[in-house]
This record gives sequence, C-alpha cells and structure tokens, in this order.
Amino acid sequence: MPAGGKGTRTNCSQSTPQKPPNRLINEKSPYLLQHAYNPVDWYPWGQEAFDKARKENKPIFLSVGYSTCHWCHMMEEESFQNEEIGRLLNKDFISVKVDREERPDVDKVYMTFVQWKQNKNTLLENSQRVTTALLARSEISMGDRQLPPSASTMNSRCFQQLDEGYDEEYGGFAEAPKFPTPVILSFLFSYWLSHQLTQDGSRAQQMALHTLKMMANGGIRDHVGQGFHRYSTDRQWHIPHFEKMLYDQAQLAVAYSQAFQISGDDFYSDVAKGILQYVTQSLSHRSGGFYSAEDADSPPERGMKPKEGAFYVWTVKEVQQLLPDTVGGASEPLTSGQLLMKHYGLNEAGNITSTQDPKEEMQGQNVLAVRYSLELTAARFGLDVEAVSTLLNKGLEKLFQARKHRPKAHLDSKMLAAWNGLMVSGFAVTGAILGMDRLVTQATNGAKFLKRHMFDVASGRLKRTCYAGIGGTVEHSTPPCWGFLEDYAFVVQGLLDLYEASQESSWLEWALRLQDTQDRLFWDSQGGGYFCSEAELGAGLPLRLKDDQDGAEPSANSVSAHNLLRLHGFTGHKDWKDKCVCLLTAFSERMRRVPVALPEMVRALSAHQQTLKQIVICGNPQAKDTKALVQCVHSIYIPNKVYIPAELGSLSTSPHCISQLSSSTSFPLEVWGNVISQWTLQYLVLFSQVTLSVLALPQVLILADGDPLGFLSRQLPFLSTLPRVDDQATAYICENQACSMPITEPCELRKLLRQ
Repeated sequence: MPAGGKGTRTNCSQSTPQKPPNRLINEKSPYLLQHAYNPVDWYPWGQEAFDKARKENKPIFLSVGYSTCHWCHMMEEESFQNEEIGRLLNKDFISVKVDREERPDVDKVYMTFVQWKQNKNTLLENSQRVTTALLARSEISMGDRQLPPSASTMNSRCFQQLDEGYDEEYGGFAEAPKFPTPVILSFLFSYWLSHQLTQDGSRAQQMALHTLKMMANGGIRDHVGQGFHRYSTDRQWHIPHFEKMLYDQAQLAVAYSQAFQISGDDFYSDVAKGILQYVTQSLSHRSGGFYSAEDADSPPERGMKPKEGAFYVWTVKEVQQLLPDTVGGASEPLTSGQLLMKHYGLNEAGNITSTQDPKEEMQGQNVLAVRYSLELTAARFGLDVEAVSTLLNKGLEKLFQARKHRPKAHLDSKMLAAWNGLMVSGFAVTGAILGMDRLVTQATNGAKFLKRHMFDVASGRLKRTCYAGIGGTVEHSTPPCWGFLEDYAFVVQGLLDLYEASQESSWLEWALRLQDTQDRLFWDSQGGGYFCSEAELGAGLPLRLKDDQDGAEPSANSVSAHNLLRLHGFTGHKDWKDKCVCLLTAFSERMRRVPVALPEMVRALSAHQQTLKQIVICGNPQAKDTKALVQCVHSIYIPNKVYIPAELGSLSTSPHCISQLSSSTSFPLEVWGNVISQWTLQYLVLFSQVTLSVLALPQVLILADGDPLGFLSRQLPFLSTLPRVDDQATAYICENQACSMPITEPCELRKLLRQ
C-alpha cells in the first residue's frame, strides 16, 4: 500500500486508538477513515442513517469534506475531536459524514440548499415549498428556445468579462486567493486563435501566457518536486495552500503543452513535463491508475503534530548546510546555496508574512519562488547563464533528495474515474504535442486501469471509485459507488484524446459505448442537457441538478458538448451533433447571463457554429514521412483535435495524374474516386477547421490499416477516395468534400496551417 494511504493521516484523530471506533472504520474512503475514532457517532451517507433519523425524529447533521483538505482537518481538530461536542451531536442529531469526492451530488445539492437558515419546524412546515423553489432556481432547460445563442456574441462577452478582471502585473483574474482555472486559459487560447489578427486576440494570448509564466515562477508551483499546489493565498502566486490535487495536474499539463504549441517557448514544455514527472512519482498506482491528492499538512518531524506546508518549506540554515560548495568564477564569494536563495527569494527571517501564517506555524520558513530571470541572476554574480541554470538544477535536486527524509504528507489513495480520465488526457495530449511516446504509454496504462478496475462489463457502467489496497492491490466498496456524469464525460474525453495520440481504435470504440451509457443514464429528454447523477443514485436527494459552472474542473456538460461534436466528426452520425445543439440550447440563458461562468461551454458553442474544414494525410502509418506530417499537425495549436485510427484501404498514384493542377485547385472527392477507384487508402488524417484560416478550430485525424470493412470505413465511406502521391505521405485540405492539391513536405503543410 502506498505511503500515507488509507486513513493514515498522522494527527490527533487517531491518537486514542484504545477507544472503540465508530462505524466509519468499515468504510474505504480515506476521509471517512480519518474520522473513525471521533467521539461523534458518525454514519456514512445511506439508508441506515435516514431510517434512524425518521425513527428517532432527529434532524441529520451533515458534514461534507475530503481527506487532504486543510480546513477539514481544522474543523475536526476544533470540533469533532471534542468530547462535549460529540455528546451534543449524538444526543440531538444523526450525524452523517460524506466524502465529497465520492459523492459530488450530495455536496452540490446541499451547497445549493445551505442558504435556508430557518429552524427545524419552519423547515418541516415549508419543506415542499423550499424544494419547489430550489427546483425552479436550479432548472436548466431548453424551454421555448430552439437554438443556442450566437457564439460570436458569447465569445466577445466572455473575453470582455475576463479582460476587466485581469491582473496586469501578476496574471490571473482575482486579487486573492488565486486559483489556476485552466478552463479560462483554454478559452483565451481559443479566442486568440479565432481573433489572432485583432488587438483583442493578441491581448487574449498575452493574458494566458503571462498568467501561466507567473504561476510557474511562483510558489504555487513546487520547484523542488514539481507539480502545482491547489491555489495561492496572495496575489503574487507566492504562498500556496499546499495540497496537490490530481485534477489540477491533469489540466495544467495540457495548458502548458498548448502554451508551448502557441509560443514555441521551451519554458512551457518543461513545466508540462515536470507536472507529469510529479504525477508519475507521487500519484501513480503500480497498475496504471492515479491517486486523488496529497495533503497540505504533514508533521515537521516524525511524531509531531502535522502543520500546513511543513513538507515543502525551507529555512536558510537548511539550504546553506545542503549546498555549501563554492561557486567558481563568481564576481564575489558565493556558495551554491547563496545562489539558489537569491534566485528563489529565501531570507533569514522567512518570506512568509504573518497574515499568510495566522497560526504562526511557518515562522522563519521560506517558499521557493523565482525572483529573477536566469539572465539577471547570472549578471548579478558575473556568471554564464548556462552555468547558473546547471547550478540551480543541481541545487534543487539536492533539496529534493533531502526532502525525501521528511515525513510525507498524507496521500489520498482513492482513485476517481473522472480525475483518472482527466489525467489520461493530460498524458495523451502532452505526449502527442511533444512527440514523447512514453507519455502516451502512461496514458494507455491509465485507460487500461479504468477498463480493468472501474468498468462493469455486465451493465456497461463506470464505477466512481476504487482504492489502493495492501501490496499494490485494488479494492472496491460494497456495494460499489457508481459513476456520475463527470466520470463518463471526463473518461470519454480522455479516451478520445488517447485515441488520437496512440492510434489504437479500441479506445474510440469504448468511448462510443460509454457515451451511449451516459446518454441512457443522465440525458434529460425533456429539457436537454445532462443531469449530474443517475435518477436511481440520487433517490435520497431532493434535487437532481445540472452543473452550470466551469470552475476548478470543467462542467461535465461543457466537456460533454465537446465530446458530442468530436464523436460526430469521428462517425458522421448526425444524432451526436443534434444532441449537442439541445445541450447548448438548454444552457443558453446561463451563458447569456454570465458567459464567464461557462468558458469551456462557450468554446464548445464556437466549435459547433464554425465551418467544417478537413486536413487529410495519406501514407504508411509506420513510415517516417507519414509520422513527420502527423507530428507537424500535432505541434500546431488547433483545439478540439480528434485523432481516429481507422480501418481503410490504401491509395497510391503517380504525380502525373495531378501535375496539371495548380496548388490552389479544389475538386470534389468523387472526382478522386472516379480516377483512383482501383486503389485503396492506407492512411488518412481528417481535421475539422474554422473560418478562412485552416488553423482556426475543430479537426479530425484518421489513421487506416487497410481493412475496407473496418469501423471508420463503415462510418465514413467517402474516406476511401484519396490517393498518395508516388507512394509518399500526402496531405490534403478539404472543405465540403472538395480538396486542394496534395502536399508532401512538412514545411509546406506547416506554412499552410499557420496562414
């Protein structure tokens, strides 16, 4: 079992094991297990608690949290470990403890309900009225609307709202606290792409890239062990709330990879690789799955009470002792420790202010944050930039090795289907962009884990959770916790991303099956859009909600809108696109009122309303020239890319067949079919694009293996009508089934894509 797993947070909640545990001891959730020795007579969410509340005529005291939450630990320490409070709760309430990561539906419903603060009698007398009011307030439906709003209008309004709240100096979109919000960065990149010749387009790109750079330089990034903390407590991204969440790592890996695509700056690709390095080392199960999070708190020394950030902060003395070597060639006496402390802003008194440390747990401690560019640090000490970079990297590695000897923060070894789906996307997308096969392999292992441990073959349903057991085994709760909408949406997205990165058609076919199951379990056939939970699973809740905000994680409906469009591109089935239209129409009012609340859905709206263009590449999938064209396309930022391993034939033709045509010629695909019907197509890449610029928006990429009866040849029969030129890998750009002249050189394709 991984270190720090299964309810092993070292704190006072388990300091009295001689007391009999409550019934939470039988649960699998690390969060519930942390409360198993509280004096509170906790129940897990379920019928046993509800029946007891009815029988004894007591209200339910509901407590929702998660195992790596610093404020949850504070609440436990100050309240739930208190004997007197325990007696009060046991006397007058039925106390129910919920892991919000296992049951996000419970959390969403009661966060919606929490503003009603009447007494018990008033609540009972008006419960039906309150529920009715909440239903009306939370309803998301098409109503009388037939179509979604204008994408152009929603894009402009969303951008303007973000522009108004942008922090010019430090990036981000608030004073403090500041959260990474990758969905906003993704929107800004897409907005730039469709407005790149305008001032607003340049502004959107600058906002996103500057925010990503400031985050990566700040203390919210773990410069020693890589990965990102949950959020910054200050405007400067300096002092973080130290927990590390899987969903942040997954989305930020994609954001930094896309920043590299757009800027060509290795700074961003290095950050993306660092994130995935951290996930591989600290959040990965040996069978391929990914753990949920690492705690903010840990003991400064073994046996001590946990403190926030203890694993991550440093004193000047520690750094001086670890890095005492003299730096040769400097303009003044200098040790490698002094060089690192100057560059990362460490000082004797500590760089954490009293307002950032109200409990005075981090006095004299420092959080590493880049204070100067490599060039400025090198100039300050008369050193070469490369030499400074090497010295700093060696210094960070020594700190990393020394940190291994500290007590680790608690690991939440619960594995969630939704977050694993996001992480599959993180590895797959980054691997494809950077051309790193090992990252794609890790994505594949993650998908295999999901299918092996979190998918019920008999019912076709996903399981929400599984847990790391002893000796690397995987355990499940009984009965299983079935998946919610976000589990299906994020896993389908991950499978589609993996499909285009790995060229394994089985992942597309599983994605299609999961989408069918999602539609059956969650689709609102009357109002449009998807409910967050199954009707059966949410039977104990007063509301069945539709998540209407892209926050720390994107809304599952926003992701589903993208998935439906991609599946339409993969298969040509119009019903996927029609369902997307219904979904976008259902959320029309929310987008009109506050488009900035749904930036990911606004992106989907834009993709839906754009003109379809296609890029086709024909060639042997294992040949160097084919791979060069494919990597050329992967290296360029074109959002909503779909890479489809298809089963088609192979076409080949000689240059003389098309030598009379100019490079700007376009002609219908059926003309190709008349000329080359005796040939078969071996490799095809199909992209959907927007506007007059090929670079603008969605694309579909298709790989074939020569089987004319295979999956994609049955879905998209027109694909079997394009030739290769003289057995070379060949690219085409098509629109409305009319294609341009063939392109065989990656530099030519790149030039065309960047127009």
